[in-house]
Amino acid sequence: MPMDETEADMTGVDANRSPITEPARIGDRKLKPSTLMMGHGYDPSLSEGSLKPPIFLTSTFVFPNAAAGKRHFEGVTGKRPGGAEGLVYSRFNGPNQEILEDRLAIWEEAEDALAFSSGMAAIATLFLSMVKPGDTIVHSGPLYAATETLIGRILGKFGVKWLDFPAGATRAEIDRVLAEAATGNVALIYLESPANPTNALVDVEAVVASRDAIFADRAEKPPIAIDNTFLGPLWHQPLRHGADIVVYSLTKYAGGHSDLVAGGVLGKKAQIDVIRSMRNTIGTICDPNTAWMLLRSLETLELRMSRAGENAAKVCAFLRQHPKVERMGYLGFIEDARQKDIYDRHCTGAGSTFSLLVKGGEAEAFRFLDALRIAKLAVSLGGTETLASHPAAMTHLSVPEARKQALGITDNLVRISIGVEDADDLIADFDQALAAI
Repeated sequence: MPMDETEADMTGVDANRSPITEPARIGDRKLKPSTLMMGHGYDPSLSEGSLKPPIFLTSTFVFPNAAAGKRHFEGVTGKRPGGAEGLVYSRFNGPNQEILEDRLAIWEEAEDALAFSSGMAAIATLFLSMVKPGDTIVHSGPLYAATETLIGRILGKFGVKWLDFPAGATRAEIDRVLAEAATGNVALIYLESPANPTNALVDVEAVVASRDAIFADRAEKPPIAIDNTFLGPLWHQPLRHGADIVVYSLTKYAGGHSDLVAGGVLGKKAQIDVIRSMRNTIGTICDPNTAWMLLRSLETLELRMSRAGENAAKVCAFLRQHPKVERMGYLGFIEDARQKDIYDRHCTGAGSTFSLLVKGGEAEAFRFLDALRIAKLAVSLGGTETLASHPAAMTHLSVPEARKQALGITDNLVRISIGVEDADDLIADFDQALAAI
């Protein structure tokens, strides 16, 4: 039965679509992301009334007619911009992936989003879609070690150059690097904030202002992409500060249970379409089961991140006073005026991942890590459990020694990601582990 105008307004959907579809608004009220994660983009009436989306384990999809098949392929091959207008083949799209992408975009009010088989698949696909031999990537430093390797060692083999500036760079420092790079073709400005593993923040607004000034005479300015894994989407939303593209390792907080690997890219539709075309070609989309698991995880994203953030604040207040702790890289304790200014303008929370510098070197850091009882010795972050690792010897082992020192990735630095356990239990664990030093 057709809906009248009042009914359509109450559901937040077009009158021609099913009234069962999750509303985006109720009257004048725009619903919050935490509410929309429960059903946005999914119509139960299309799946036998199932409350949750089924996992669509199929490699291909049946076209209603030959003309529809042609039109879909015009989209996925780039003959017509915007991608397919329906389901085609699981290398291109699928119901689970499309629902996931709809929900990912909601958190930062992005125009579009894409899901990938890993965070590095997302980053690699982004780079491959944007750069060509002879181009320059300007990036902040440090970056996740695999990202640095991809830029410096892999893309470098194909004639792609790079220049970088430190994560906490001032506008003047950013200007100098961008001005030098602008003598060639800057294809992409790539940021990571907070930086992994130091937690140094990048002034996204300063990067945007510098880009706009230095490339003012260019018809197309280089897009600004940023890895927002450490704080997003709850505590940092870079699109609001002028970034064009946001990158995620969805393995981390979005997945949040240490049981999947995935990546995401979201932002302006014109750029997402370019990245989608590359993803269609090289097949870096995530699988239906992973997409389904991420839909499950997004329902509790705000709850999990909020609890982890509260725990981190309590744990860090204890660690800050401990005699065997030299220094901490926690955003709740910023002493540097420049970093504090960036934090106040960009962030709404300090997060739950931080760096801890113990007094001593690698031997002392290893003794601390080996003595942990609740926290698990493992790489990754953003899970329900607390994890601890040694970046210099693990995630950033492949980074040249001189660059590690320049970036502050020292032998006494331990990276900790706080989970959702009881905060006092975690404090007891860290206290006894520090006693082993």
